[in-house]
Amino acid sequence: MNQSFVALRLAPIKRSFVLGSKLTARSLASNATGEGKPAGSYSHTLQLPKTTFPLRADAVRREKQFRERCTDTLYKWQLENNAGPQFILHDGPPYANGELHVGHFMNKVLKDIVNRYQVMQGRRVLYIPGFDTHGLPIEQKALATLRGRDQESLNPMEIRRLARNFAMKAVANQTKSFKEYAIMGDWSNRYLTLDPEYEASQLEVFKEMVVRGYIYRQNKPVYWSPSSRTALAEAELEYNANHVSTSVYVKFPLTAESVARLGSTTAVEALIWTTTPWTLPANCAIAVHRDMDYVLVRVSQENKPDYQLLVGKDRLAAVVELLPRGSTTDVIRTLKGSDLEGLTYTSVLRNKVCEVLLADYVTSDSGTGLVHTAPGHGKEDYELGLAHGIDVYSPVDDCGRFTSHAGAALEGKEVLSEGNAVVIETLTAMNALLFKADFTHSYPYDWRTNKPIIQRATPQWFADVKDLKNAACESLKHVNVVPESGRRRLESFVRGRSEWCISRQRVWGVPIPVLYNAQNGEPLLTAESIDHIIGVIRANGGTDAWWTFPVEAFVHPQYCANGEVYVKGTDTMDVWFDSGTSWKLLEKRADKGEQGAFADLYLEGSDQHRGWFQSSLLTSNAVRGVAPYKALVTHGFTLDEQGRKMAKSIGNTLAPSQVIDGGKDKKAEPAYGVDLLRLVVGSTDYTQDVSFGPTIFASFGDTIRKIRSTVRFMLGNLNGFTPEMAVPYEQLPEIDRYMLHELYHFKKAATTAFGKYEFFRATQALNHFTNTTLSAFYFDVCKDRLYASSSSSLERRSAQTVLRHILINYTTTLAPVTCHLAEETWEFSKVMRGEFGSEVFSVFQEKWDQTDETWNNLKLAEDWVALRKVRGLANRAIEAARKNKLVGSSLEAELDIYVPLESRLGHLLKSHEKDLCQVCITSRASVHDLSGAGAPVTDGAFEQTDVVAAFDNDTKTTIVCRRSPLCKCPRCWNFHSVATDTLCGRCDDVMTSVPQQ
Repeated sequence: MNQSFVALRLAPIKRSFVLGSKLTARSLASNATGEGKPAGSYSHTLQLPKTTFPLRADAVRREKQFRERCTDTLYKWQLENNAGPQFILHDGPPYANGELHVGHFMNKVLKDIVNRYQVMQGRRVLYIPGFDTHGLPIEQKALATLRGRDQESLNPMEIRRLARNFAMKAVANQTKSFKEYAIMGDWSNRYLTLDPEYEASQLEVFKEMVVRGYIYRQNKPVYWSPSSRTALAEAELEYNANHVSTSVYVKFPLTAESVARLGSTTAVEALIWTTTPWTLPANCAIAVHRDMDYVLVRVSQENKPDYQLLVGKDRLAAVVELLPRGSTTDVIRTLKGSDLEGLTYTSVLRNKVCEVLLADYVTSDSGTGLVHTAPGHGKEDYELGLAHGIDVYSPVDDCGRFTSHAGAALEGKEVLSEGNAVVIETLTAMNALLFKADFTHSYPYDWRTNKPIIQRATPQWFADVKDLKNAACESLKHVNVVPESGRRRLESFVRGRSEWCISRQRVWGVPIPVLYNAQNGEPLLTAESIDHIIGVIRANGGTDAWWTFPVEAFVHPQYCANGEVYVKGTDTMDVWFDSGTSWKLLEKRADKGEQGAFADLYLEGSDQHRGWFQSSLLTSNAVRGVAPYKALVTHGFTLDEQGRKMAKSIGNTLAPSQVIDGGKDKKAEPAYGVDLLRLVVGSTDYTQDVSFGPTIFASFGDTIRKIRSTVRFMLGNLNGFTPEMAVPYEQLPEIDRYMLHELYHFKKAATTAFGKYEFFRATQALNHFTNTTLSAFYFDVCKDRLYASSSSSLERRSAQTVLRHILINYTTTLAPVTCHLAEETWEFSKVMRGEFGSEVFSVFQEKWDQTDETWNNLKLAEDWVALRKVRGLANRAIEAARKNKLVGSSLEAELDIYVPLESRLGHLLKSHEKDLCQVCITSRASVHDLSGAGAPVTDGAFEQTDVVAAFDNDTKTTIVCRRSPLCKCPRCWNFHSVATDTLCGRCDDVMTSVPQQ
């Protein structure tokens, strides 16, 4: 027998090892005789796997044993000891307003995978977790804890204390959970947007933007939430595609002068269409398009006087459909929009004469071609009014109710409900309403209260994005964006806005540091004034001072001498400005100069294209002229198993603790531990939406068990192996060198995947390597060497040498994703690795890639790929024989392989003829020339013929399987013995060196 390559099939031994059976070695040897009675015990001469590494994870208990060393201890160690360059993943702060859900878990684990991989690359990872702690949602939840007390009676500091306490409690709970998820980071120095130094740093950024001319105040329409009583930025909106509005067609009578100008002797009414009737009390103009055609139409109805409508020509047919039954129309004349400029009409609900203006945004796609214009309630309306000197008019208060300026009939009524209805009733009574109907369309909602917003003009503070967005988009060209579609999405959001409303009308936040002249209301906003205010805030423990100190404390000395009296502003900053300036933290902590991005990576959900990604990009470009990140990675949302987005309103959200610790009924909701949930995250294409649910968890439970059994096999067979026993590469058998080639390419594939943030491709490569390369091939083939050869033999040590290389690289590949399992494996493999000293305590101190370039042997791999294909054909022949009860185990079979010997495949098989029985796990295999007549088939044999694709050729191959005439060796179970209960030649040689019992 070829001593360079030997294999064995010991299925019962494998089964007892994997399942933890209590079968004794003696019983195994007794059963090996196949006679039901002992024929001499040989089990003590076998090198059976031996390890205490458990097949069952018992994750909830066991993971905790390894958590400290691979989180806090590791984080500190790598900062002090890794010699590579710094790597900064800047944390986008989660909102501190409640319990964590699986979306938080996915986000933090993706970041942790990146950081752990970078540690194993020898880099010094700086990861400072953060929390977003200001804003309306926290304020609302804090106020909701009050019972039986009038919230309106609270002063600002009472509200701020409630909100602070609520936020800090949430931070503590979330921090505890994140650490339980094994998120490695600088938790002792985490940043909060409520920290006094953070607030001061944020105000420094605001000051720089003031100095550079990006900050201004203006009375103009903003998104206003009546339910929250504050202005909102576009990033704080969610659009309800099923919102129902009442759309109305309203007639505005032209003045006599304008009727005469049109050459008409009958009253003319300009017809408009709107889905926001409540804005009609603020109507200030009607817009038309210069180049559109308009028609003057006579409308006749039985028993009613005729009247004339002015509508867009392309909209006439649609308008005619709305007229009462029996109406007839007659087009009197056609005009261009430019002919209508300057016409005047009476705004019916204001009884005010207004003007027809030209506007490029008017289209003929819907409505009437004439657009109702209210500069106090729309962006385009505002800009048109501004260009024509029309005052901004918005008779709506902070609560979304009409003010007295809208008239006694409307005063105090909510514009989105009762007020809207009264407007329509009034129009009907005035005979100004032509038609009304429900209209379903997409409409913006407050993302926190889930209630509709309005557009309303109020004096607000803005960041001017108009001159900044081109530079911001230019800086994105130097950013690596994953997936690439994220670049287009972010650019579209940036280019689609010209301003950013940064002021909020709440008290829980960072104040906009502006003083107002008490007499004329003019703002005092200079660099000197802001610097002085920042100094007072820094010296007195944070922004609470703004609400507790008198205004005099904040007036710069140079403004005290002018005799002016000032008052403090009451607006706070948008929370996106809070978190969007967090890059400022890295100025002192990053190993970089003033130029370039501080952070190597920002990684958040796709909703942050409208939020944190954008606010960070804009503020960094405004102050430093660069993007704050080198790379930008985006993940999708979390879904349930039915593909529905997880939401509290549906009731399908998932708490990570429910998966990690299990539910009350552990059978229905088992405790899977942290690593399983981490593996789900690391195995999924996170750039798409990701599904979580019981079926998925059960599937990954099987995956974890497969990984553990793979690790256990290697550990068991490396029992007693030390580095000194390793066989040099040049002395390894071919199959072992081939396996090192496969290991080399597996590791390179994993490295490429991690480097491109495609973790799921790395886990796919690991699963394929586990199932196809190891379990289904190499472990099968090398068992005989491991179990039946002598402990000191070259063939056994060769297999162990390869297993050692596999285990080390396999473990380091697991480590970024399933950190606890990798640590546990590393702990069990200490002896096999050799003693490293007391400073080595974690797998993450290992070098990531411990393969060798010399292992890359493409010619050898090509040969063994062909041999494995022949093995697959042989398995089909053996299976046919097994189904027909010719053989039981494949070791009972012998093979005759027929192939054209002049072919390259024929030469390969002939050169490996002595090894083929081991490749195919049979007792014999012989290679014959395939004649034109085909292979001879004798009675009692089974044949399989197919084309083997190898070496760029298709080679016809026939394999004949028959039962071996030899006897089973009672020690190794190969059918190599000449008589029953007689050892085969190999086992007889081994036994001469084994003490007998």
